[in-house]
Amino acid sequence: MKTNAARLLDRLAISYTTREYTVTPDDLTAVSVATKIGMPLEQVFKTLLCRLADGTHVFAVIPGNAELDLKKLASAAVTKKAEMAALKDVEPLTGYIRGGVTAMASKRDLPTFADETLELHDQISVSAGMRGLQLILAPADYLRATNATVADLTKLAPAIAP
Repeated sequence: MKTNAARLLDRLAISYTTREYTVTPDDLTAVSVATKIGMPLEQVFKTLLCRLADGTHVFAVIPGNAELDLKKLASAAVTKKAEMAALKDVEPLTGYIRGGVTAMASKRDLPTFADETLELHDQISVSAGMRGLQLILAPADYLRATNATVADLTKLAPAIAP
């Protein structure tokens, strides 16, 4: 299935593959996605919609094994404060639903900030713009497609119990 994000990559002549997985509506975590697509958690990036102090919205793209540090995002965006956007704002602003948000081909062209660990990998996985479908591509290609600013955005997530 071609999503708007995949069509954007096609237009930019960026190479990618897709991986489908079965969606569990009550478990949309990166841990679940990583397990289902067979990739290490640190290579599965989640896209979060955030709101800055001036009311603008941005995407924060972080690895599945970390938590967003809102102070670091605010610093990267050169603003006083950042917070998670309200869930009710996600679909109207991006055109995507929770668990299927991507910074590529969203309804509005929002600034994107990607955690610096993205560049440590040969390949990363990001949502293709719908639940159940991931895009696998090179980090440099993702940065080109999203025009993302690379910054330190994370703090380590608490250990996940087996």
